[in-house]
Amino acid sequence: MIVSLLSFLISGSLMAQEYEYVGVKKCKMCHNKPATGAQYKQWSETPHATTMDRLVGEERNDPKCLKCHSTAGGVNPDLIISLTVEEGVSCESCHGPGSKYFPNAIMKSREKSLANGMIIPDEQTCLACHNEESPHYKGFNYEEYKAKIIHPIPGK
Repeated sequence: MIVSLLSFLISGSLMAQEYEYVGVKKCKMCHNKPATGAQYKQWSETPHATTMDRLVGEERNDPKCLKCHSTAGGVNPDLIISLTVEEGVSCESCHGPGSKYFPNAIMKSREKSLANGMIIPDEQTCLACHNEESPHYKGFNYEEYKAKIIHPIPGK
């Protein structure tokens, strides 16, 4: 029984670590084209892309600030392939680490993408950072803010 439990916990831990963070440059390769919705360009014009600019002085190194102002600042550094703190709140904050789902052959299929770690963000995803823990919190209306950042693929 104990061996089975330990085996389950170890395999679960390994599964959780198989997805790594690749950074916005990998996403940009395909998601900057008008035919696919130019999501990279849309993201780059949002406050998420420039959220590190709002941190000053020691805040730029404070883990309590970085966990929400930068995808890289809020994840296990051992899981980072090429993500940087300067990217701010990048694609992988909302969609999960992309090492397994970013290849085009996988991304062409929603089912394959989801099976390879892609996340469809929901209100709980956003509330991980948009909450009362922030000293600058001014309330959060999920539907209102979702409308500001939505970036669909044309025709889907």
